Amino acid sequence: MIARPEAANELAITFFYYRDLPAAAAFYCDVLGLELAIDQGWTKIFRIAGAAHVGLVDETRGMNKWQPHKPVQLCIRVPDVDGWYAYARDRALPMLSDLFRNDQLGIRAFTFRDPEGYQIEIQSVTHETA
Repeated sequence: MIARPEAANELAITFFYYRDLPAAAAFYCDVLGLELAIDQGWTKIFRIAGAAHVGLVDETRGMNKWQPHKPVQLCIRVPDVDGWYAYARDRALPMLSDLFRNDQLGIRAFTFRDPEGYQIEIQSVTHETA
């Protein structure tokens, strides 16, 4: 049996599929402030933190197609959830939730939707074990 390679992973990318890639890319760049790390034309890969990335794909070219139901959530942990919440309210982001606390998970967070309905959660930890 061949052993699994032991080298560390280099990059993580979660891909989302869009009908309007330019609008989605503008949102992730201009609203969320993410850095465009890799531009492959019909795929835009944005760095979230370290080696974690989100890839935005033109659904007419990608391996999957756009779907109206989005059973995934992109969660971004930040040091200042209150500052991000004030910013999100000022921008009137779509489907903005109230700022909430989950003591079991040790987080304070809120959610909103991107231009094509993917849910994004912004959170901060409330204690060291989260």
